[in-house]
Amino acid sequence: MSFDRRKIRTGRVVSDKMEKTIVVQLESRYVHRIYRKAVKTRSNIKVHDPENSCKVGDLVKVMEVRPISKDKTWLLKEILLEASEETIG
Repeated sequence: MSFDRRKIRTGRVVSDKMEKTIVVQLESRYVHRIYRKAVKTRSNIKVHDPENSCKVGDLVKVMEVRPISKDKTWLLKEILLEASEETIG
């Protein structure tokens, strides 16, 4: 089985309060089939962060892996853009 078939998504960290776990918000857009209007959906996933390196507001790339715990099935692949103090608030 090839490992290049794993899902890879990009999202923003919304919580880093757990030990070795972050919550990432994924956004997707689609066109509504009746109204033909762009609809934005958001979903939160729990991601395994073994080094606790992410902070709230970081833009990260995550990869789907085998279940790590009850809720975690994603692994942090890389941090694309770190959030600065001015960006967060």
